[in-house]
Amino acid sequence: MTPPPRSSSGPAAERARVREYFSKQPPAARRQVRRIRALIRAAIPRAVDGFSYGIPAVRVEGRLLLWYAGWKAHCSIYPVSPAVRKALGRDLGRYAVSKGTIRFPLDRPLPATLIRRLAKARLSELSGRRTR
Repeated sequence: MTPPPRSSSGPAAERARVREYFSKQPPAARRQVRRIRALIRAAIPRAVDGFSYGIPAVRVEGRLLLWYAGWKAHCSIYPVSPAVRKALGRDLGRYAVSKGTIRFPLDRPLPATLIRRLAKARLSELSGRRTR
């Protein structure tokens, strides 16, 4: 019996899926999600593109770190755990934050410093879990 064909997953396939996702976004959302990606990758230089749950993500050392997505009126970053929310404190006050999500309105500039801090806090959280 012949084994089933392998799915096309891996870094190149994930980069292609991220590019395809961007191409399907309306212009305002596309600009914001590209900017989010750039800010996260600037904060975490070893981060690479990922794709999971139908949206772009960022991987570090093979592990998914953050997801981000564009929507009709906002873009979002996931997950924002209680520990990350605590680390970012009052800086989150101007944005809609739910259990695991932070939303940035498309009609306002992205908070670059906050997004870089969020990426670093999430990396710290993920690294801490690895060592426990």
